[in-house]
Amino acid sequence: MERSVAVKILLENISAAVPGGELGWPVIKQCDIGIEGGKIAFAGTAPDDFAPDKTIDGKDRLVIPGLVNAHTHTPMTLLRHRADDLPFMAWLFGNIFPMEDRLRDGDCCWGTMLAICEMLRSGTTCFNDMYMFLDDIARACAESGMRAVLSRGVTSVSCGEAEALAKLDTAEAEIKEYSKLDRLSFAMAPHAPYTCSPGYIRLIAERAKALGVGLHTHISESRDENAQIAEQYGKTPFEYFESAGLFELPVVAAHCVHITDSDIAIAAKYNVSVATNPVSNLKLSNGAAPVKKLLAAGVNVALGTDGAASNNSLNMIRELGCLCLVHKGWNEDAECLPAAQGLHIATMGGAKALGLGDTIGSIEPGKKADLAILGLNHSHFTPRSSLLAALCYGAQGNEVETVLVDGEILLENGAFTKLDEERVRFEAQRVAERVCNV
Repeated sequence: MERSVAVKILLENISAAVPGGELGWPVIKQCDIGIEGGKIAFAGTAPDDFAPDKTIDGKDRLVIPGLVNAHTHTPMTLLRHRADDLPFMAWLFGNIFPMEDRLRDGDCCWGTMLAICEMLRSGTTCFNDMYMFLDDIARACAESGMRAVLSRGVTSVSCGEAEALAKLDTAEAEIKEYSKLDRLSFAMAPHAPYTCSPGYIRLIAERAKALGVGLHTHISESRDENAQIAEQYGKTPFEYFESAGLFELPVVAAHCVHITDSDIAIAAKYNVSVATNPVSNLKLSNGAAPVKKLLAAGVNVALGTDGAASNNSLNMIRELGCLCLVHKGWNEDAECLPAAQGLHIATMGGAKALGLGDTIGSIEPGKKADLAILGLNHSHFTPRSSLLAALCYGAQGNEVETVLVDGEILLENGAFTKLDEERVRFEAQRVAERVCNV
């Protein structure tokens, strides 16, 4: 489904979450926003000579930077609601891995398209993915117009050296093949400390450095993981990765739930970005990352949903609310993670983690027009005392009306412009029944 893209778009007199204050956290201002050539031309008063091809009335609407899902596994929408209420290791090894073994070429394209539908509907414009079948995921992104950073998760444990090296060769070839696709960038992805040997980690880092890409990994997600690494190597997972040289390159470290103060110091030393996943970590009974300590140490924190198999939802607005509420309770500190800081983490924190901080993550002239427009005519947004508080603590995600990536409208007044959502749901259901119902 193709539609022509307006070259110039005006969001007229709209409430906008723009950078403000000493820390640059979002504040709400009433303004005009101009989009030209896929970028934000201005955020203030529209110049007299700006002649838009399309005008969006900003009355009763809020525009925010597109949310950045900093850690997910999009094809796992196919496994949603299939392995619930289980401890982490039983969930992963006893249920998820066996279902993933039944996936075929083409399946993950439908799973990713389903994920993209869900993410766009709740205001996400960019995601950081780790999975197999990267060709399927890249195709889904290209067809939908979504922005993403893609990586193939690789492992060396429980397979021979030749197979482990073949996984790396495949990941490298995919990066080279799909790097020409617009709105896509890439990373190398050592799956986790417990699935990658020290020599394999060093080899991954060497390949990533040669390709000029960063790294995306899981680390310190569960107590069982920490105990296993301590028994094998006498180190914490962070110390293990540091000794293997992984942190010499930019790293997005997902989870980081069970980390020590010295682990936090390592993260700060190497400018590691932590992608926290509060809903998934709570659901799998792993706990919560020490976000307050990480931020105090100067570590960049981003927000992710993890996969739909461990979260059941890819709604980043839901994740934002959980992020702020969990850490207020966890720290017994009502001032911990105010709404503005939470939105900053869900936008600029993610953009910075993915190496895209100069191009997306905030509403500023010169940045790409990756935006989500929410309708405000909802009972839970009334009264409009604080739109940031309403977004963080009251919004549900279904307020999102229109979403743009690179100034291209992908969702307009609740309708997709490039995806056939009904077909996507049908095909995803068909694949899920084969993969999961055996």
